Amino acid sequence: MANAAPGTHRLRRVDARSSAERIIAAGRSVLGTGEGSLDQIAAEAGVGIATLYRHFPNREAIVRAVLDDILETDLLPLINDAPASRRPRQCILDIATRLLDLISEERGLVTFVSNFADVAVDALQRFSDSLRPLLERAQEQGEIRPDLTADDIPRFLVMGIAALTLPGTTPSIRARFTVLLFDSLNPANATSLPPLLTETEEDDLQAAISNAMSMPDRSGKSVM
Repeated sequence: MANAAPGTHRLRRVDARSSAERIIAAGRSVLGTGEGSLDQIAAEAGVGIATLYRHFPNREAIVRAVLDDILETDLLPLINDAPASRRPRQCILDIATRLLDLISEERGLVTFVSNFADVAVDALQRFSDSLRPLLERAQEQGEIRPDLTADDIPRFLVMGIAALTLPGTTPSIRARFTVLLFDSLNPANATSLPPLLTETEEDDLQAAISNAMSMPDRSGKSVM
């Protein structure tokens, strides 16, 4: 069998990239209207379902790609401009507010997969390094508690997403409770955060709890 010409390989790569980009754009369009399906996304992209599965084998892959696209195109510019600000805490709040607005606009994104929180944390972790200088400046100015780390921020943001992108949450409610949520970052009268444990320490803690719960009480019955 003769090898395909180099130009043919390049054309195939361009076609593949174009298909993936159309599917991601279709994912944003379909999920922006609410609930959707992979078949709807494929139809919106103008590709067959087999082509969609070749690029994105499941719902989680679609959500990851759509979320990455949202963050890259709509949130990253705000993060890149943040270091020039003289108000780092307000900058972090603005980034969080923008993120919540973006996720709320893509109404079906959160419910399209059962593990959206895990997917969102993974996607946001890529911005931890970009947010670290902003966080450190806010801490130096006494605006954010000193025991918060840049790696905490993605989970903090996803906690806000889980609570403030529910159906029926109006922009005014979201703004109100975003400010309330961010007040937990203030250093005044804050309770020290428990230390992060390694996986081994976590396993040891779980084992200790399990052993304690399975110990018999004075009547000889197990606590569990």
